[in-house]
Amino acid sequence: MGMNKNTVLGWATFIMIMMGFLLIALGAFRYDEIAGWGFGAVGVGFLANAWVFNALKGRV
Repeated sequence: MGMNKNTVLGWATFIMIMMGFLLIALGAFRYDEIAGWGFGAVGVGFLANAWVFNALKGRV
C-alpha cells in the first residue's frame, strides 16, 4: 500500500485534530488556572492547522 500526498495529508489532518481536541480538553479539565488558557489556545491553533491541511488535499 503506497501512500500518496493526499493520504499523508489526511493522516496529518486526523492526528492534528486529535491533538487539538486533547490539548483543549487538557486546558479545560486538567489545568484550570492560567496554564489552561495556553493549552486551549494551542489546541485551537492545532485545529486551524488541521483545517488548512484538509483544504490542501487534492491541490498539492
